[in-house]
Amino acid sequence: MALTKTIIAERIQEKLNLSRTTTYEIMEEFLEIMKETIENGDDIMISGFGKFCVNEKKARKGRNPATNEEMTLPARKVVTFKCSGKLRDLINS
Repeated sequence: MALTKTIIAERIQEKLNLSRTTTYEIMEEFLEIMKETIENGDDIMISGFGKFCVNEKKARKGRNPATNEEMTLPARKVVTFKCSGKLRDLINS
């Protein structure tokens, strides 16, 4: 089962006794800050959780699997996640 924004908001609401509206506003603002940071090419490090990194991939040769036609894939940015040592230990325990 995937953890959705709705489930996260409900759990925060229960734990902090906040209104549903306030909980959703806080969560949406937090996600907006994360999106803006990544959009600007900056990394996000959350202690005890992990690091979201923006990496640049160079243009490269590729092939269309349907037609076998060679093509050049354009340069692009990708976001990767590396979990913290603490989180990795929790996962593996």
